[in-house]
Amino acid sequence: MKELDIEAIRDNLGIVTDFVNEQLESTGCSMKVQMQIELAVEEVFVNIASYAYNPDTGPATVRVEVKPDGSAVMITFIDHGIPYDPLAKADPDVTISAEDRQIGGLGIFLVKKNMDDIRYEYVNGSNILTIEKNL
Repeated sequence: MKELDIEAIRDNLGIVTDFVNEQLESTGCSMKVQMQIELAVEEVFVNIASYAYNPDTGPATVRVEVKPDGSAVMITFIDHGIPYDPLAKADPDVTISAEDRQIGGLGIFLVKKNMDDIRYEYVNGSNILTIEKNL
């Protein structure tokens, strides 16, 4: 398991994605899977940077763990910001036009669709969101 502690600001997104991609390189995952994971990482980290400590900033931890048999990767995001469960919100209705749809929720919807598992918990003042992708 590798871990990155970083200030949750949008300017640090490149550092976060580089960190995750570096861990993925050792797994031999396909470019398609790597791009799906990168999209999910970007969405989750930008949400933390934008909303967790708003209007202030604070720390975030990004943890990357590959299952011992190499079958999956789990990426966990931890922040100490405002409690927020992104999985509690209903998925947007993507059958209607973008103009008629409510704003928000599409990013986490894409994360759910591209990852094989996603879980949230709030423990001891920390938001903990884990995304998992089968390799």
